[in-house]
Amino acid sequence: MANSKKAKKKRTIAGRVFRFVLKVFIYGFLFSVLYIFFCKWVNPPFTITQLNSIFEGRGIRRDYISYDKMGDNIKLAVMAGEDQLFPDHNGFDFKSIQKAMKHNQTKKSLHGASTISQQTAKNVFLWQHGGWFRKGLEVYFTFMIEKLWGKQRILDVYLNVAEMGPGVFGAEAAAQYYFRRHARELTAAQAAQIASCLPNPILFTIKPLSKRVATRYPWILRSMGYLQKDPDVQSILK
Repeated sequence: MANSKKAKKKRTIAGRVFRFVLKVFIYGFLFSVLYIFFCKWVNPPFTITQLNSIFEGRGIRRDYISYDKMGDNIKLAVMAGEDQLFPDHNGFDFKSIQKAMKHNQTKKSLHGASTISQQTAKNVFLWQHGGWFRKGLEVYFTFMIEKLWGKQRILDVYLNVAEMGPGVFGAEAAAQYYFRRHARELTAAQAAQIASCLPNPILFTIKPLSKRVATRYPWILRSMGYLQKDPDVQSILK
């Protein structure tokens, strides 16, 4: 009799835990969808990375601007440096992921293969570090913004929220911080330098010019010229 009561109590507790987890999952999913739709038209009020920058003492510089005020150079530069297949993939570059996995298995230096879509999902909805759990959420948010936002909006948000210097978020803030001009006024070389500091703008500095930026930005500059001729890229720039 006592064993029967214990078993029944365990089933009751398990049922409560299951219902609680299910509610958290459902409400979390609904909230995420609403926030994704919100960010389709409104730039995120804040991100975890921006809050973390404040807590770590870097402060925050940001100036959200509209897509048409960014200019083509910075758009071309980040595509050339971070994700040249951005116009063509559905959020994931599987060939680059496979190459990165093979490299990381045999080399000490780690290579990433995140697309601009994945970086946008991480920057807006998630945090910078974490294991498989965060990666799983990143896949979900990447899939959703690819379906609900489209390429132009993804690039728009990325260029407004990505950290491009210590506590410097977005293309406009970076242009002002490094070159004292608006994002739309950046030369191709200046835009390539900003793109070269990604994805670690704290380590890879522009002023002073770090070795990584000095060697990488001429390559990005050349790639921008090739990308500019691509009709799919032109359709995103418009």
